[in-house]
Amino acid sequence: MAPRAGNPLLNRPCRRFTLVDAAAVLLIAAAVCLFFWRMKTLLDYRWEWQAIPQYFLFRDANTGHLRANILLKGFFTTVKLSIWAMIPAFFLGVVSGIMGASKSRINRIVSSLYVETMRNIPSLVLVILFYYFISSQFLDLLALDQWLRQQPGAIKKIFQILLGDHGTVNTFLSAIAALAIYEGAYISEIIRGGINAVPAGQREAARALGLSGLQTFGAVILPQAVKKVASPLAGQFISTVKDSAIMSVISVQELTFQGMELMSATFLTFEIWITITGLYFVLTFTLSRSVAALNSRASDSGAQ
Repeated sequence: MAPRAGNPLLNRPCRRFTLVDAAAVLLIAAAVCLFFWRMKTLLDYRWEWQAIPQYFLFRDANTGHLRANILLKGFFTTVKLSIWAMIPAFFLGVVSGIMGASKSRINRIVSSLYVETMRNIPSLVLVILFYYFISSQFLDLLALDQWLRQQPGAIKKIFQILLGDHGTVNTFLSAIAALAIYEGAYISEIIRGGINAVPAGQREAARALGLSGLQTFGAVILPQAVKKVASPLAGQFISTVKDSAIMSVISVQELTFQGMELMSATFLTFEIWITITGLYFVLTFTLSRSVAALNSRASDSGAQ
């Protein structure tokens, strides 16, 4: 039966559950069952899953209200850190990507030097170097933590929600800067590739219409490049969420750090790390499916 014309939703191939899918599900289920069986029989591990919910929410003894506990706080800190880091990373990547795609040899060298340096340094080494030798010294000169300590309670509350309290704000800003510089190198390559992917005929047509170089880039090249790089940029944001876990080495109280602290206090090793794995999966999978839905909607709009 031939696909119907006129509606792209009807032309889209139907995804069916095949025998390969069933075999994959059974294999994963068997691996999970084997893991729990070996934990129970060989290591005689005593599972205490009933202790986990209290580390998400607890009831305040004074007010009787539910409050976020260590795992939920770490989860929101991870989200907050990823969003804040992605903002400067995006602007840094755009500037570097435009420089890398320009005709100026100096601009290309500067962009290439930044990208290759960041991409060939382990992220852990970069975070430690940046925190101990650069960011901590610079932030100490700004004395932001001392200024925040002297502010009224309302301002402290706003800063605590957005960044952190006076005791953690410098560390959090250091993490944002280090993560932004690291992710900006990958965004730079995405932007550069998107600009170079625009056909040369577009530039020639713009020149034929009398547009200047700046007008050509802003009105012709950049809009087309944005469409090409939207999906890779979304994927890079998901990578930023996962890369944020490395900030636990400088004591940023994100999800991984909170998990390590909780594991040290409770010795619920497997329960804690399985829970943290599930939280990261829920966050990244939700983001990836949201991106896929937006891309599908954009494709459907473009096909109509």
